[in-house]
Amino acid sequence: MKKNLLISVWFTLLTTVMFGLVYPLAITGLAQVLFHERANERDNSSRKMESSLARESLDRHSLALGYFHSRPSAAGTGYDPTSSGGSNLAPTNKNLLERVKGDVQKIQAENPNAPIQSTW
Repeated sequence: MKKNLLISVWFTLLTTVMFGLVYPLAITGLAQVLFHERANERDNSSRKMESSLARESLDRHSLALGYFHSRPSAAGTGYDPTSSGGSNLAPTNKNLLERVKGDVQKIQAENPNAPIQSTW
């Protein structure tokens, strides 16, 4: 029993160091070496910011513009990482129903002959 406990504690410590320190540092080091400019982008005020790859909009940069639609999120149409989760609105919520109607109209305008499938 004592041996099993000791093994589990050592394994926990080892994996914490490996996956909590060694792996993130190795990936960060590789990013700095291989993608130095993109990994260290700065905005106009010389503040360090995230990579531009992380904030690319699918609708702007997609080669198949009419085929891919991003998942609806509470962030709206801009890039707001603090509210990038779902809206948690109920299916009967008026705001959600209006947004879904707007999305359906947008999709119908892009694909006038395609049926719109509902997941509800």
